[in-house]
Amino acid sequence: MLFTHNYTVRFSDTDAAGVVYFANVLVMCHEAYEESLAAAGINLKEFFTNSSTAVPIVHAEVDFFRPMFCGDELLIRLVPQHLSDNEFEVNYQIVAVSFPGQKLAKANTKHVCINPASRKRTHLPELIIQWLHHGYSATR
Repeated sequence: MLFTHNYTVRFSDTDAAGVVYFANVLVMCHEAYEESLAAAGINLKEFFTNSSTAVPIVHAEVDFFRPMFCGDELLIRLVPQHLSDNEFEVNYQIVAVSFPGQKLAKANTKHVCINPASRKRTHLPELIIQWLHHGYSATR
């Protein structure tokens, strides 16, 4: 599944040099992740407050290719991948709206499904499996 999210860089996303602060790229990606879940019909409040499962990020990385500045219009493209019965990852590409072929950054987050009480791995919920394998292309 490919999902595309539009994002405008805000002043609060930038550092003293006027470029996007490195950690804020992951915030932007997480916003796109949440939007893709919502677009697939997942109730975000229920998903993130569910007491029987949680899907914390256990690994994250970002590579930067060009600077991003306040006011830049971005497209964040994400593709989730089902890794196992209790893991998935999300790959992100960030491009400028004005130059869609020009990659500004790429990121990856790896998620593991756990039982929050025991902190032990458990199977991904069916709604996440459906999201991972949903064959649609959406833009929000």
